[in-house]
Amino acid sequence: MQNLRALAPIVFSKGEELKQRWSNMIATSSNDHEKPLDEAVRIDVCHWVSRATFDVIGAAGFGYEFNAIKDETNELFCAYNDMFEVAISQGNALRALFNIYFPSISRLFPDKSMRIVERSHKTIYRVASQLIEENKRKIQEAEKSGTSFLGKDLLSLLMKSNASIDLPPEHRISDGDILDNINTFMFAGSDTTSLSVTWTLLMLAQHPETQARLRQELLSIAPSSTGNLASLTEQEIHSLYDNIANLPFLNNVCRESLRLVPPVHSSIRVALQDDEVPTSYPVHRRDGTIDEGKRSVLVPKGSFVHVAVEGFNLDKGIWGEDAWEFRYVVPLRDYRVSTSIDSRRISPERWDNLPEAAAQLPGLYPNILTFSAGPRSCIGMRFSLIEFKTFIYILITSFVFKVTDEKISKANVLVTRPYVSGKYKEGSQCPLLVSRYVPPE
Repeated sequence: MQNLRALAPIVFSKGEELKQRWSNMIATSSNDHEKPLDEAVRIDVCHWVSRATFDVIGAAGFGYEFNAIKDETNELFCAYNDMFEVAISQGNALRALFNIYFPSISRLFPDKSMRIVERSHKTIYRVASQLIEENKRKIQEAEKSGTSFLGKDLLSLLMKSNASIDLPPEHRISDGDILDNINTFMFAGSDTTSLSVTWTLLMLAQHPETQARLRQELLSIAPSSTGNLASLTEQEIHSLYDNIANLPFLNNVCRESLRLVPPVHSSIRVALQDDEVPTSYPVHRRDGTIDEGKRSVLVPKGSFVHVAVEGFNLDKGIWGEDAWEFRYVVPLRDYRVSTSIDSRRISPERWDNLPEAAAQLPGLYPNILTFSAGPRSCIGMRFSLIEFKTFIYILITSFVFKVTDEKISKANVLVTRPYVSGKYKEGSQCPLLVSRYVPPE
């Protein structure tokens, strides 16, 4: 955990860079069209946040600068975009299922999407191999000079640990396994977190009173000396993040967003042995009848088990009739963003008053299955939350988000992506109206 906290300055740096890019876009729009400085600009937050989180995982994960916020032509960034956006998101759903259950046949007769994935994989593994060799060289040079390699990124820490003389040979990780870990880090550390931030910004845009209340809490711990995070020392950044991590309303908003739209909506597991799995409800047979006396299901060895993360998080029998709603609406009819909020007029929130059934649910992140549970749960949860909360802090204290007249719908394509209704083939989008936040005088 201490090593993860050490990465916080990188996250703040990239969040500040994204903030400056959006500020410039707003200023440019105002200059071009003679608009007031606080005029809102339509920004596809999904696209831009994805570029920012990709930069974060590059720097924090591998000590590599993709510079995706400045320029999205980096070959590794393009390879990931092609693989997850073009090939998977825009691919044929039936063919995707066929690829999962019959991978050998798919490799013999690849379609366009499969060829894009294979081409992207080659690029990813080539660049990742270069990163591994570069880290090996730096570690060896440090050993020869009698010093210690000071790389703090996750790949450097992994390789230094792997090269330790105290580690038995049988416990060392092969280069192939490290390559696979890089691929996992890239996907888990970039795509899923960017989607969490995107969906949260959309929900806050749909509920401006909640956005204003959250902004008020975030501003309450903002550094008083300067509005520029880039001028903070590393120690000041650590202190600021500790304060951010302990904010109760931010924590509740994040939990509600992750509950309502988990970035990974489901997962597939394979049973390694025959098992009898208990159920909460009577078993429904294939013919549609219900066996009231049976409360378990036989899962034969080799069975594919679909883990419905979204279904677990949205079960009305557990969460109540409003389980499909973002429960953070402040019921003030005449509310204005600049008005202070009377906490006595705010209705009880879900996470301060969990239903008894929900309070007993398991999960690596308490009470929801978004980060999975058990020994195969998400190893990157803590880093993801650092990134998630830091980006929300920087963006909400700097900008005001409003919805456009375009309807945003979600589609479960490996991950839960936003799309503009009627424009699915244009790819993932979440356009919002973004303006500078101007503090009330």
